[in-house]
Amino acid sequence: MEPKLSLVILTIFLLCSAAIHNGSRPVLALAPCDFPAIFNFGDSNSDTGGLSAVYGQAAWPAGETYFGHPAGRYADGRLVVDFIAQSFGLPFLSAYLDSVGTNFTHGANFATAGSTIRPQNTTIRQYGYSPISLDVQFNELYQFRRRSQVTRAKGGVFQKLMPKEEVFSRALYTFDIGQNDLTAGYFLNMSTSEVRAYIPDVLGQFKNIIKKLTGYDRIDGSFEQYVYGEGGRYFWIHNTGPVGCLPYVMDRIPVLASQIDSAGCASPFNEVAQDFNRGLKKVVDQLRKELPLAAITYVDVYSVKYSLISQPKKHGFTEPLRACCGHGGKYNYNKNHGCGSKITKGGHEVLIGKSCKDPQHYVNWDGVHFTEAANKQIFDHIVSGLLSDNKTPLRMACHRV
Repeated sequence: MEPKLSLVILTIFLLCSAAIHNGSRPVLALAPCDFPAIFNFGDSNSDTGGLSAVYGQAAWPAGETYFGHPAGRYADGRLVVDFIAQSFGLPFLSAYLDSVGTNFTHGANFATAGSTIRPQNTTIRQYGYSPISLDVQFNELYQFRRRSQVTRAKGGVFQKLMPKEEVFSRALYTFDIGQNDLTAGYFLNMSTSEVRAYIPDVLGQFKNIIKKLTGYDRIDGSFEQYVYGEGGRYFWIHNTGPVGCLPYVMDRIPVLASQIDSAGCASPFNEVAQDFNRGLKKVVDQLRKELPLAAITYVDVYSVKYSLISQPKKHGFTEPLRACCGHGGKYNYNKNHGCGSKITKGGHEVLIGKSCKDPQHYVNWDGVHFTEAANKQIFDHIVSGLLSDNKTPLRMACHRV
């Protein structure tokens, strides 16, 4: 063997040995993951049709950029979860609540727009928050996991539309939720300190759901026995974004001029979001200790979202704060006349919530959600693992490092 080659092999061996000695393995030395399915949980940032199936389709011009028609998403095109699915060669996720044209062999999406981690004591018509909170989404999966196998056993077309039993332990479980838990307090006229005070409870409920998804505590607390049966093992968890940069927050909740940062965002709301994210990171650290067989990746989407808004030209955007689709005002956002809204004029319906000419130049779609162009950049920044706390790329998210 050549001396130089021997040295390279020895170096790799020593690096791997050191990593293993420290309780981890170098990600690049492991095989890429082969996720047969994705099960997603969240709010409108990852809803592919859940709320639309229950309360009515997201109106045109939603979907105009990619789908050419409304497709259940509160954006002009694809969401981050869509790009995640495509990166694994999987079809877009069908919404669990959508009964038309669904195929669950490759996973299911339990997210609905307006969802929160902690159940709200308001109706969706009062404040816009979905009754499908994270605990309900878990219950949906719990039912789906069992009923899908009963249905699949019927054979025929049912077998082609339902996942195999082993899919549930091999799938990637993705999460993008928490933003609405923060804004809910503000819209109920709570102070920043009051919103901060309930964050630990919200995060506690999130932690409990993750443990339930693994199967922990379901058979005498035996995680190892149950997780390899049907529980989830692989988790990809997004933190929450800079809510103080969203038009629907800045337009509805006034702040002092001194509280607006150099990017034009409201600092108090972003500081609360960062408090939430620090707490979420601690929860993930705790879960890694309590669930020794689970691979859990914490992803900092806050950083990339704020970068798109604070440094728009760097990322190819010209409009970081104004909504592409809306009607009037400083941010082209009006809560009474949102994207897709119509008025009756001369006996005819007239669309006033119109989209902009070039959505690809806008970060924000409708005052609440991001454009497809922004979602693509968010995905491009997180897929490599540079924004994961353990530097785990998306394709390696099945490995505990």
